[in-house]
Amino acid sequence: MEGEDPIVAIATAGGRGAVGIVRVSGTGLMALAEALCGQALQARRATYLPFLDSTGAAIDRGLAIFFPAPHSYTGEDVLELQAHGGPVVLQLLLARCLEASRTVLPRLRIARPGEFTERAFLNDKLDLAQAEAVADLIDASTEAAARSAARSLDGAFSRQVDALTAELVELRMLVEATLDFPDEEIDFLEAADARGRLARAAAAVDAVLARARQGALLREGIRVVLAGQPNVGKSSLLNALAGAELAIVTATPGTTRDKVGQTIQIEGVPVHVVDTAGLRDAAEEVERIGVERSWAEIGNADAIVFLHDLSREGDAAYDTAEREIASRLPARLAADGRLLHVHNKVDAVPHAAVAQVDGLAISAVTGQGLDALRRRLLEVAGWQAAQEGLFIARARHVEALQRTRAHLGEAATHAGSGNARLELFAEELRLGHDALAAITGAFSSDDLLGAIFARFCIGK
Repeated sequence: MEGEDPIVAIATAGGRGAVGIVRVSGTGLMALAEALCGQALQARRATYLPFLDSTGAAIDRGLAIFFPAPHSYTGEDVLELQAHGGPVVLQLLLARCLEASRTVLPRLRIARPGEFTERAFLNDKLDLAQAEAVADLIDASTEAAARSAARSLDGAFSRQVDALTAELVELRMLVEATLDFPDEEIDFLEAADARGRLARAAAAVDAVLARARQGALLREGIRVVLAGQPNVGKSSLLNALAGAELAIVTATPGTTRDKVGQTIQIEGVPVHVVDTAGLRDAAEEVERIGVERSWAEIGNADAIVFLHDLSREGDAAYDTAEREIASRLPARLAADGRLLHVHNKVDAVPHAAVAQVDGLAISAVTGQGLDALRRRLLEVAGWQAAQEGLFIARARHVEALQRTRAHLGEAATHAGSGNARLELFAEELRLGHDALAAITGAFSSDDLLGAIFARFCIGK
């Protein structure tokens, strides 16, 4: 079977570097190690030696390390060849592994993306949440995200999920006992305080869910779109938030013709800021396409900064255009408080005009009010002050916990309805248990596993 084939891949990123690694995983790799290295290798000891081609000539010199099963990353035999990090050298080593395997290790093939970590999961070296944390640690865009991913990889998230699972398993046992002995005088649910246990389990899920949402925010970040009429200062604001001249700023309306994006960090949270073309009825085709793309970005935003120009407020034509734009902005964001009205150019108007502003007042030129805007963006995202021991999480983890909480809520309804609905109580507990199990992979479909590991890099 393909899943039992030995696999090989270059495990380091493409391009030139000081060191590059070729990794092999499978069963019975010592013969391949001897063919490549000219000698047997001691377990878990780095040996400096030449890597040999089919004629015995050296391809390169480097370190070879052999990890016998089950004490390896994948749980299988693993061979790592650490050579100089030139692409040609690594391709030669990869080709040599495939060539040598024809006689000593049949069926050796190039690994699929994420297949090394997938095997670690299938061989119980990692659970699914830990396996996902491997990719999250590699992809982390902030220090806080990297530290949280490391905690998840160490099992912090999994241990909390396992604790919740243990509570539900024990509660299910009590309910099943009651169903099996309906005529007993002793009410197992009452004697064991099953309803109280259910309430405590629901509260524990709420606590983990709150932390998972914070962890998901560290991983995913929030997408903020800067919207408004031409020349209100959107590009200047993007440059000010990013601390770099990313967008062209001129006094000519319609300078920005397409979206310009940059990811910034606010207290470790990735904020993906998108500057868009000024919103107006454009006659020129290129600008018109830019405006259409602006509205598309607005429709996909997690939050919108609707930027107003204080120096133009009160002008009839300007105010009319403002009202028209406001009427087209997504109502869902306004209802959730994720539509921020930000008034720019406080440095260009009298103080009295600033005092009358309903919303945030800033200057993208001087930086006035930008710290308040950053804090407001974090509030909109739902971020709370950094918590010790925060773990990384994904959207699917949050959804699984939400399903668990919903099933526990239904179970509580049935628990108060007498034994006539006890079967429904037990079923809701089972469904909540299954939702939790999907987080760590105790219950996961092959389609889910394929979707998760396909996003990993090759060699990991």
